[in-house]
Amino acid sequence: MNQEASTAGWDAIDQAVTAIYGEQEPKHYGTIISYALGGHDPLDGLSAYKADFPYPHWHFVTYGFSELYDKELDDEECSGYGFELTFRLVRQAEDEEPPAWALNLLQNMGRYVFNSGNVFRSGDYLDANGPICLDADTQLTALAFAEDPDLHAIDTPNGKVEFIQMVGITNDELEAMQTWNTLGLLNASQTHLPYYITDLERESLLRMPEVAEAAERGMQNDGSNTGILFVQQLGWESGKNGWLGKKPAKLLIGAKQAALIGKLLQGRILKRKELTLVGPEVTIVIKSGDRTSHETTENAIQLFVDDRTAAELSKKLEPKTGMVELASTQSIVVQIEITEIKDQEGNVVDVIG
Repeated sequence: MNQEASTAGWDAIDQAVTAIYGEQEPKHYGTIISYALGGHDPLDGLSAYKADFPYPHWHFVTYGFSELYDKELDDEECSGYGFELTFRLVRQAEDEEPPAWALNLLQNMGRYVFNSGNVFRSGDYLDANGPICLDADTQLTALAFAEDPDLHAIDTPNGKVEFIQMVGITNDELEAMQTWNTLGLLNASQTHLPYYITDLERESLLRMPEVAEAAERGMQNDGSNTGILFVQQLGWESGKNGWLGKKPAKLLIGAKQAALIGKLLQGRILKRKELTLVGPEVTIVIKSGDRTSHETTENAIQLFVDDRTAAELSKKLEPKTGMVELASTQSIVVQIEITEIKDQEGNVVDVIG
């Protein structure tokens, strides 16, 4: 006798959303063939609700990051990855169907998580390296993540599930979040970004003086919350002793992230916080030190930077190719290399440096 699979996890999500939208029938998009069986879409389902407060928008909710059916993982406290994504997008009064690009974006987030194992938590951010809606003329090229204002964490039979809302952000907002913190900037922007609703047509929040001032004040007072930065272009060459003296060690970085690394050195090292750069082949842990030096361990390069060198690097690291030599130390130089921005098909769409 076959016993039907439990839908306890799915039902718990439905109950949480029904508490907000009552009997509203959402636009629901299911997956015919599961990802595990070779299907294209990793999420089992996406629902889009019509919300009217504080102004009309679509409220998307995913089904699939958590355990929707029977409990399979060993972690009893957490259901699956421990979260589901939500997304709020401006809706025109006449719209009856949500835009397909938003559904595709959420499925792409599923592919990212399922393939990498990296999860999203409140306070995270992600650079999309291009418009979040590929066919739109929009300044929104990255995503931030925060707790959904309405959907709070729930306990299901399969464990806890948080609802993490995805928010479209501009490149300069992304940099402000990296050099300060995500939730700080979102909180400072609530007047202009209620309920974290994504609007493809909006301009940068940093054009608002009070938001820009809050970001600058936060970076100066608090430093940066970004302790780990994943860097696609990262290399290290140890210094060597030669006939003409010691050759300095060389840090290699891409032009796209050069200025950001400089700002993070100011917001981390000068605040006595570590900064870890993680590249494809090397990890470099940068720490505050009495003098600038480095040592190689089994797992990473330990780079100790004094305040003078950190301040000089924060000024000299710019998105321009070339060798950066430092007056504050002769033990290290920085090589900045060209960064190629590629689309999903691997075509170069922009060059920095």
